[in-house]
Amino acid sequence: MLTRTLPLRGAANPSSLRDGTNPGSFANAPNVGGALTFSSPDTPGMPQPSGKSAWDFLPDGWRRDGDRAIAPAGFVPVTQLEHARLGTITPEMKRVAERESHLTAEQVRDEVAAGRMIIPANTQHLQHALEPMCIGRASKTKINANMGASPVSSSTDEEVEKLKWAERWGADTVMDLSTGGNLDECRQAIIRNSRVPIGTVPIYSMIIGRKIEDLSIEVILESLREQAKQGVDYFTIHAGVLREHLPFVQRRLIGIVSRGGSLLAKWMLVHGKQNPMYTHFDQICEIMREYDVSFSLGDGLRPGGLADASDEAQLNELTTLGELTEKAWRKGVQVMIEGPGHVPFDQIEYNMKLERQLCHGAPFYVLGPLVTDVFPGYDHITSCIGATAAAYHGASMLCYVTPKEHVGLPKKDDVKQGCIAYKIAAHAADVALGIPGSRDWDDSLTKARAALNWEKHFELAFDGDTARAFHDEDLDVDTDFCAMCGHDWCSVRISKEIVEFASGKADGFGRDKIAQSAALTPEQREILEKRGVLSPEEIHRLASKTRKAVGAEGSKGSCHSDYVEPTTAQQIQEQRLVQLRTKPEVSAAE
Repeated sequence: MLTRTLPLRGAANPSSLRDGTNPGSFANAPNVGGALTFSSPDTPGMPQPSGKSAWDFLPDGWRRDGDRAIAPAGFVPVTQLEHARLGTITPEMKRVAERESHLTAEQVRDEVAAGRMIIPANTQHLQHALEPMCIGRASKTKINANMGASPVSSSTDEEVEKLKWAERWGADTVMDLSTGGNLDECRQAIIRNSRVPIGTVPIYSMIIGRKIEDLSIEVILESLREQAKQGVDYFTIHAGVLREHLPFVQRRLIGIVSRGGSLLAKWMLVHGKQNPMYTHFDQICEIMREYDVSFSLGDGLRPGGLADASDEAQLNELTTLGELTEKAWRKGVQVMIEGPGHVPFDQIEYNMKLERQLCHGAPFYVLGPLVTDVFPGYDHITSCIGATAAAYHGASMLCYVTPKEHVGLPKKDDVKQGCIAYKIAAHAADVALGIPGSRDWDDSLTKARAALNWEKHFELAFDGDTARAFHDEDLDVDTDFCAMCGHDWCSVRISKEIVEFASGKADGFGRDKIAQSAALTPEQREILEKRGVLSPEEIHRLASKTRKAVGAEGSKGSCHSDYVEPTTAQQIQEQRLVQLRTKPEVSAAE
């Protein structure tokens, strides 16, 4: 037998029960409490983690005392970062630890204190329905969904509906990027109805009714304070776009694709002055600290195409964001960093690990990145490929991309498609990193699949309605095979029948003797109608038609081989459903 040495580095097995034969994650050994929490092995030449953290950037008058800090007399903590530095475990930290079962409340506190984790929870939003969560590489990977009314499409009611839809499909945070309609009304409605943190790009509302060149620092600070009072949990602030960076943009194929970045670039060119978000950063910090609004330091010079990725404009801005991270921490404000949107696959690891170095481990929140530019209409796929790699190499939150990216405002189904693509990316990365328990869900579904327990299979699926509808489109009986292989060719059925194999025999996953496919739910019916494979009449009659064909009216279909003899099941399948056997007949002489 050939023996191999596997590249195990001490990462935890992502299966709590160590189910199956997989040896575990090939990622680095976890170091929660250090610079490398859950991390990927470095390709040669990658930037190394920073030796500093938020502990190295305490406010004036503070001093460190062991693993805690001592503030000046009379200081009253407001932000989660300040509480963590003082050694306090807040109710929000406790709730985060309950949701992150592999972390203790003490570990959550310590990661927040080090600046490697944020809990975006505006004190005003906590008075409504906000459910505290965290963003950081010690925790599970999070996803964000964008929405917002535009000058030509959508309304407040529609955006609230999309918010609820995004929450249903797994969005951990939502950004309101409205640029049209009543922005204040829309934002307030979203905050009051949201169980997840809400982020905004405040410059959008700052220029409603005025030209960008008329923007003043008074308007900037007033707008920020108003949104903070409303309960916004994190602000995208494009303070890292500097005048000296703009010459690097001149030869780009697609210039500046960030709305905030392009607006501030125009302001600087018109006025011949530095970015006001940069020059007044301390004042912005003071407003944000008052309500515990977290920074999402914007990547205003992110690349809009592969041809402009990892260039001087992008990386110089990232260096500035590292400087601003230090300033925000000195003001007691939580920080995460926004990252690039179009990056060749081979450059993703470098981008993730450079941010980890320059920004001292502050959580990285990335858009995609898209790994190719030639599939508009499918950019939820091109980007979730990059997002998986980004999360594995260090990103803490992934901003979803929908099929409408680059071509229009996403509608309800686009939100669903974007969320699902990014839940796939986030979950895949968590398993690869060896986050404890992250593979338990996969293992349970594998056990159900091995047992040919269709009902359990669909119950465990992330989108059980779609899985069930696709199954019933071909075969509306819960047989011990599916329409992909049929009875004779079903390797899962054969493995289950081999006594020596554990396959299909896990406790609690065997299916009942009688299994009957239920009628389509409204959601499943809608899925099949959109696919257009079956006629409306076929969809309407789907359940009864198939059960009748196999003699299953009111009972289990006789094509189940654990209900009748295998040969009889195969004959019924061939005669009454569809020819699925591909095995050629072979004579005894052959």
